[in-house]
Amino acid sequence: MNYLFLRKRSSIVRAPLLVCVLLLLQISIAWAQDEPEEPNFIGKYRESAMKRWDDDIRKLEELDQQEQHSPQAILFTGSSSIRRWETIAEDMQPWEPIRRGYGGARFSDLAIFVDRIVSPHEVQAIVIFVGNDISGGEKDKTPQEVLEIYKYIVGKINFLQPNKPIFCIGVTPTSSRWEAWPKVEEMNRLIQEFSAAQQDLHFIDTANAYLGPDGKPNDGLFVKDRLHLNAEGYKLWSRIIKKSLKSVLGPQ
Repeated sequence: MNYLFLRKRSSIVRAPLLVCVLLLLQISIAWAQDEPEEPNFIGKYRESAMKRWDDDIRKLEELDQQEQHSPQAILFTGSSSIRRWETIAEDMQPWEPIRRGYGGARFSDLAIFVDRIVSPHEVQAIVIFVGNDISGGEKDKTPQEVLEIYKYIVGKINFLQPNKPIFCIGVTPTSSRWEAWPKVEEMNRLIQEFSAAQQDLHFIDTANAYLGPDGKPNDGLFVKDRLHLNAEGYKLWSRIIKKSLKSVLGPQ
């Protein structure tokens, strides 16, 4: 009788444990991200992106082999404003940044290279700044086209770095591209609205901080080309970015 009692009791104990294991398995499956299928419109950018930027991406991959970072680091990627940010380690203290920017990157380029840029790293968050898809040129994309490319990039990062916060820095207003600002502003708005509706996706609005009292870009925050940030511009940028990181990730 005692033996039978113990067997029944053991079965009763194991049953809830089995239920818990199954529930955890279901949750882990729900959290797993499927790799997004590449939309047809992304493919048309591949040849030009590889031709123009493959050497630059190879150099970033070389840095991945040379540099050592902790899992608490934050990956910064995107266009020349990231590449030129030579004081990023100082400006972003106490956060640990990994700087992986290149040239005049567009979202359509990043969509091609996102795997090679993101997958080598174990980080706590990813920060993106890309400012060249709408610049006032004939080959500009529409704000909606940029949004669709950005959605694919986000899906790809979610697959490569599951459950990691992604921050997109809004494109700043600049005097050199002031005529294109209405479309850039619309692009920012679409990305911000999309981000607000997603988990672990955040938009960092910077526009007002770079406008003067006259409502136009404050050229004192930019170098002579009136496009790229100077030292003061980067310090302001870092304060805005760190505030957003802290609100999501907590104090570093």
